[in-house]
Amino acid sequence: MTDEFSVESVYAELLGRAPENKMEPRLAPLFRAMDVLGEPNKAFPIIHVTGTNGKTSTSRMIESVLRAQGLSTGRYTSPHLSKVTERISIDGHPVSDETFVRIWDEIRPYLQIVDAELEAEGQPRLTYFECLTILGFAVFADQPVNVAIIEVGLGGITDATNVGDGQVSVITPISLDHTDLLGDTTEDIAHEKAGIIKPGGFLVSAAQPLDAAQVLLEKAKEVGVPFRFEGVEFGVESRTVAVGGQMVTIQGIAGRYPDLLVPLHGAHQAQNAAVAVAALEAFFGGEKELPFDVLQEGLAAATSPGRLEVVRSAPTIIVDAAHNPDGIKASAAALKEAFTFSRLVPVVGVLKEKDAEEILRELKESLGDVAEEYCFTQSNSPRAVPAAELAELAIDLGFGEDNVHIEEKLDDALEWAVERAEANDDLSGGVLVTGSITLVAEARILLGKTEA
Repeated sequence: MTDEFSVESVYAELLGRAPENKMEPRLAPLFRAMDVLGEPNKAFPIIHVTGTNGKTSTSRMIESVLRAQGLSTGRYTSPHLSKVTERISIDGHPVSDETFVRIWDEIRPYLQIVDAELEAEGQPRLTYFECLTILGFAVFADQPVNVAIIEVGLGGITDATNVGDGQVSVITPISLDHTDLLGDTTEDIAHEKAGIIKPGGFLVSAAQPLDAAQVLLEKAKEVGVPFRFEGVEFGVESRTVAVGGQMVTIQGIAGRYPDLLVPLHGAHQAQNAAVAVAALEAFFGGEKELPFDVLQEGLAAATSPGRLEVVRSAPTIIVDAAHNPDGIKASAAALKEAFTFSRLVPVVGVLKEKDAEEILRELKESLGDVAEEYCFTQSNSPRAVPAAELAELAIDLGFGEDNVHIEEKLDDALEWAVERAEANDDLSGGVLVTGSITLVAEARILLGKTEA
């Protein structure tokens, strides 16, 4: 049996459990699992990252700098783009198939104990996300890594990852998303996210809506941890567009770092870089400056697949997993700043649990005249909104019937969009694939990007 098949069979087994978007708001079974496994959640220091947008990019930047420092890192993020092993990364690369399968085989009998106890209490057994999280902790403890960067799946307080106590709790910008599960206001959502702030830790937060900032501040004071907020103690001092990204000067919490190359586009990525720098300073105690050459090397090596990623040129095809209005707004601003398209043809697909109407409204407003024709499509996810339904919604929102095209299959959608982008012969047209992460994942694979 090949490793590939083994990973696939473990993945199939995991998928047989409650699906990803059916998170159980509970932590007791996770603590029980950690207990029977010998507490892998306490085997290494943790930088715990939550927020609505920017979690994965920020996590990847933190990881890249820690690696430049010579530390062995574990990074747990979600969802994955092409393969489940991407969620559990060791030293910047997806965990090997062999390790993924071996550790799963080792922990499975212990998870069955927890499952049996849950079923005896009339509760659902461990979910897909809970099992993957436990697997991540077990893999990192087995390595062992010097530090783990753990990204929250959803919310914070009852998220499966919260069995780990962050030495630093990082909160990226909070906005409205998953409102059905987390609450209708940024204040409600901040209460969920604040759940990762623990005694003995250190809070580093991006600039937040006032109500959210207040919640985070109160929680930090309640548990007695130091806190630093972007815009108050640290932030982006200046930035200029550069080839392949931007030059950013960051005022950290312990030092000032001029002219760092961040190879990612947009003001939001500069902000993520500032949050990453403050988190790293906090991790090393918060008092001393980071070695400039290490920081420079780490940031310059950072990547963020699926985030304004150019996957093909002539015409330029960009994939971007912006899946809520704030994400779309930030990406659109970055696109206009970093690229000079005479026309841009968006290929859009959205998942059912997202606010499709607000996403489309923001797309139309943010992209403005640069995008006239839109192609609506759908990913293979059972949670995808049918393409025709999205198109209908777009017409209702005033996109104009002549500007709306429907292709149910993504390969047909890409073909159509490329044709339209090339229609005016000036070679400056582009295609943007956006909306759901599942659509971006499929587009990357279709366009030959198998690594994430």
